[in-house]
Amino acid sequence: MAGARPGVHALQLKPAAVHELLKKGSKFIKWDEDTAARTLVTLRVDPQGFFLYWTGQNNEVDLLDICYIRDTRTGRFAKVPKDPKLREPLGFAKPEERPEVKTVTVVHGTDLVNVNFLNFIAMQEETARVWTDELFKLATNVLSHNASRGTILHKVYVKLKLQVNQDGHIPVKNIIKLFSVDKKRAESALDSCGLNFSRHESIKPEDFTPEIFHFFLSKMCLRPDIDKIFSEQGAKGKPYLTLEQMTEFINLRQRDPRLNEVLYPPLKPPQVQRLIAKYEPNINFAQKGQISLDGFTRFLRGVENSIVPPESLDVSEDMNQPLSHYFINSSHNTYLTAGQLAGNSSVEMYRQVLLTGCRCVELDCWKGRLPDDEPFITHGFTMTTEIPFKEVIEAIAESAFKASPYPLILSFENHVDSAKQQAKMAEYCCSIFGEALLVDPLDKYPLVPGPSLPSPQELRGRILIKNKKRRDLKASIRQRPGAPPSLGTGEGAAAGAMREGGEGTHTMANGDEQLPRDLEEIVKLPRKSIDREAESDFEEEEDPEMKKQPSATDEGTAGSEVNATEEMSTLVNYVEPVKFKSFQVAAQRNRYYEMSSLVETKGLEQLTKSPVEFVEYPCPEKHAGCN
Repeated sequence: MAGARPGVHALQLKPAAVHELLKKGSKFIKWDEDTAARTLVTLRVDPQGFFLYWTGQNNEVDLLDICYIRDTRTGRFAKVPKDPKLREPLGFAKPEERPEVKTVTVVHGTDLVNVNFLNFIAMQEETARVWTDELFKLATNVLSHNASRGTILHKVYVKLKLQVNQDGHIPVKNIIKLFSVDKKRAESALDSCGLNFSRHESIKPEDFTPEIFHFFLSKMCLRPDIDKIFSEQGAKGKPYLTLEQMTEFINLRQRDPRLNEVLYPPLKPPQVQRLIAKYEPNINFAQKGQISLDGFTRFLRGVENSIVPPESLDVSEDMNQPLSHYFINSSHNTYLTAGQLAGNSSVEMYRQVLLTGCRCVELDCWKGRLPDDEPFITHGFTMTTEIPFKEVIEAIAESAFKASPYPLILSFENHVDSAKQQAKMAEYCCSIFGEALLVDPLDKYPLVPGPSLPSPQELRGRILIKNKKRRDLKASIRQRPGAPPSLGTGEGAAAGAMREGGEGTHTMANGDEQLPRDLEEIVKLPRKSIDREAESDFEEEEDPEMKKQPSATDEGTAGSEVNATEEMSTLVNYVEPVKFKSFQVAAQRNRYYEMSSLVETKGLEQLTKSPVEFVEYPCPEKHAGCN
């Protein structure tokens, strides 16, 4: 109750609502790649939206907690069988039949890395679409993931009711299994409920009512601490608290005294009476404004006493301020599933990170090898595995705005020293992201000194590219989203890729330009320093003194990034990385779209020397807490 905020914020979040089709159930073919098994099942969701469950021909029930579902996919993003034993009978041997549009893949797991896949094929395309969309809504419902203790206990009860045997009865072993550490006590508690049975028997679902389950829990989970509080509050010698005593408990014992009484006013007796009516099972007590120990316990389990107040889970902030005014949920080395030296890279990690609401992901891009000539992503000069750049862009396009509508920043660390492959990267971004990719700055926010950044609200559904930017670009080369950049060898493409190289460049056998020797030496620097990893970006007017300072230790591989080609530079607008020189220089330039990254040591040094300027510095990434 201490977190309640009446009148401060009207809660926009809604409880989970289960679609009628999901409650009614639909026929699917469940298939498994490992066993090559195909099973006809009926798929359903319980009315409360707690579990996805299915029954086969033997009437046995399998279920999955919907809170563990991380994503649902259909169409070209769904899993397709590879085994010929599955492909032919499921229709995948005939692409013209488009079986993928009837396929539903349920991605589930307890964390982002260890995910599993359940695969179903519906009878109709529309059925697959409804199940994919509605199941994702249930799986991402914020209130469901922050349920009260009472709701979680009711969820246990629903699970027991769903897991019936072939006769449709609840196996006693399932109930006892909840308390495997004290089986004898569990059996005794069930006996006290008036349910006579042996351990190998079962209970009719209609006999195991919510009241019986609640009584069973009270016998199994004793709460002497609540008994003591109830007694101290005024229940000595009587089995209830009065309305006045309950009001006093909520306002004086539960409520945080530090709260502002205007924003967080104490509850009045009529409000407390409504709570008593809600939680007191004894109607006579409730009508008299009295609450028993049972009702008091139910109140403490209720939504009013959730660990996190529901209104704090809602989007209640003003999303119309400049982008640099916000902390940004960011990911570093997004592609890695484990350690930075020998961990595996995974395209799936980009989907999973975005599905958690992350709004900034990192892409460490490297030059691909012949004959494919496709750029890839990895943690270079380590034993981490590689993943194709194009597949990452496709995964990002699929999941970019499934969990959040606000802008997504793609932070490129670009080591692709090939004009042809950088142009290919830009083409993938334009063609795959389409209109979601922000290429031209918004009319109200030109890229000139002075204007602030657009707000998250104004950038809803847009993807921003952070990559080093060339300064000698002509305005006429800026292209619209969806228009593939030129792959020619004119001034804007291969010939202009590493213009600083001048006469030192020459064409290699695969048509790419080789870097000048001085740039090759930079590229050969060791990659990211594991313990002191950070970017330190440069710009064209770097001070001579700056150039004399060694950068390999502090910068890791960020210091060895290659120059951007015309095509990649064209994609950069509101998140342009530059070398940090000083707060004074930043103030003189007054360009809010420029941002810098500092190693921890340099950041601490600046924070010590110029604490006020450090906090006020209009740098989106540092404000976002990025490294």
